[in-house]
Amino acid sequence: MRASPRLSHRVGLASAAAVALLAVLLTIAVAALEFPALSGRVVDEAGILDPAARAALTDKLAALEAKTTDQVVVVTLKSLQGTSIEDFGVQLGRRWQVGQKDKNNGALLIVAPHEHKVRIEVGYGLEGTLTDAVSRLIIENAILPRFRANDFAGGISRGVDDIVSVLTGDAAEWQQRAAKRPEVTAHGNSALVLLLVIIVFVLVFYMLAGSNSRGRGRASRGGWWVGPSSGSGSSWSSGSSGGFGGGFSGGGGSFGGGGSSGSW
Repeated sequence: MRASPRLSHRVGLASAAAVALLAVLLTIAVAALEFPALSGRVVDEAGILDPAARAALTDKLAALEAKTTDQVVVVTLKSLQGTSIEDFGVQLGRRWQVGQKDKNNGALLIVAPHEHKVRIEVGYGLEGTLTDAVSRLIIENAILPRFRANDFAGGISRGVDDIVSVLTGDAAEWQQRAAKRPEVTAHGNSALVLLLVIIVFVLVFYMLAGSNSRGRGRASRGGWWVGPSSGSGSSWSSGSSGGFGGGFSGGGGSFGGGGSSGSW
């Protein structure tokens, strides 16, 4: 039996409304996130790297930028604050603006040890080189095996080495290797979308209700608050030494969600 035009129209309107609601809820959720300050090429908010490891990573990333102008930052997080590492990653990339403005050639290696999540977030300009498939290959081959053995420094170091290898001329070889791996295809339907909308709504409602009283106190100090201690009113840094290389900052690069994630 064919659906009537009126029914099809109503279904279409309902789907559009669900998508719009999801977009609004995600916007609210993102506004509630707290981002660490971009204090260097290595921002170890979770405190899982010792000074020697941070210094070695910083040197590798500085050398990469000097050679290619590509900016890569390693960041470890205390928490994903109830959101996915994909959503947190793209918003962090946009906040930090890693990469050159005219090239959008930035990337983040993000580690959330408490949630057992890792992601390579790739700026627009590097998506054709450090592809989703290549990023997934690096995560699965170089990073996750070491993380499962509690070797965070080793996993991050190997991941950075592979990212550097891709960005300094071996991209074609990496893409050939990645193409040989089977792709995981996700299939969705309207019921799943609706379920996702409901889950996001409940999570956002819970987050806003829990932070309502704190928000009033923060607002009374003047302006919108995004962190527990903020000298500039826009970002915050943890007590740990985030990285080396004073004066480092993003160059205005843009992010659109390219990259890949993994769990251990």
